[in-house]
Amino acid sequence: MRPLTADLSQLDRRPYFLWDEDMSIDELRQLLNGPPSDTRDRALGKMLREARDTDVWQFVAPADVAEALPRIERRLGRRSAFWHFLINGWKKDGLL
Repeated sequence: MRPLTADLSQLDRRPYFLWDEDMSIDELRQLLNGPPSDTRDRALGKMLREARDTDVWQFVAPADVAEALPRIERRLGRRSAFWHFLINGWKKDGLL
């Protein structure tokens, strides 16, 4: 497996939040920017569950999270309430 890194500019390394999966930062970015699929939803759910929220925005836009949230909420575990709070607050404020 590739080494883990918290430096998300090291595109050939594995992001710290994919501790159990051998996928580079570049491969993850390509997957998340690709067409909707079960594989993309699984990766997005894992990232939202495991990554720091400030790091999420280096891979996806808030609108992407808002669109996918109903499909992936079961994958978010204890972080589900946080993401619903954040996205619903941004919608209420007119930011999404």
